[in-house]
Amino acid sequence: MSKRRVAILISGRGSNMAALIEAAAEDGFPAEIAVVIANTASAGGLAIAQRSGIEALVIESKPFGKDRAGFEAVLQAALDARGIELICLGGFMRLFTADFVNHWYGRMLNIHPSLLPSFPGLDPHGQALRAGVKISGATVHFVIAETDAGPIVIQGAVPVHDDDTADTLADRVLAIEHRIYPRALQMVASGQTRFEGDLCRSTSIDANDQTLIVPAAS
Repeated sequence: MSKRRVAILISGRGSNMAALIEAAAEDGFPAEIAVVIANTASAGGLAIAQRSGIEALVIESKPFGKDRAGFEAVLQAALDARGIELICLGGFMRLFTADFVNHWYGRMLNIHPSLLPSFPGLDPHGQALRAGVKISGATVHFVIAETDAGPIVIQGAVPVHDDDTADTLADRVLAIEHRIYPRALQMVASGQTRFEGDLCRSTSIDANDQTLIVPAAS
């Protein structure tokens, strides 16, 4: 099976990007990271991509101002020129138009640091702590025009501690992000996902009986 060509879009340090690059380097992984694209030259993840031998491209979004369609036309041309089949967003701080999202429907993934549909949008860890939830986590989903609302591919859960701050919870969630994002890309690239209406189903669910209960019985 030929590997699916993937672009990762970043705006910052690219920690999830690094996890995807590491996974894709393994033998038998069904996708290859063909290019990393940042919308700002200051994105720290660009250097990581270059050290990994992956093309690192900057398409500055600031000069386009509110002209999202203009920026997307340049971005789309770069994706087309490289034969990109799948997009992974890794902290990409730029909103897309509905036209761009619809063009990539079922082929663009994002990761959000909460168990969606709970706590979408900004400050998900603060939202979780204010709500007093005992379990939080991360979600990889397909991108649709509505923010953090696309079909869910995979989720990972972590406990929330009584003494957590937004930063300590973020660190714990980030560790699970690095585990589930490569798994989600593997599932999508190998054809292990399918759509049933607005839902994403998997043809290969890992069977286990593990249950996370918080607080645990003493």
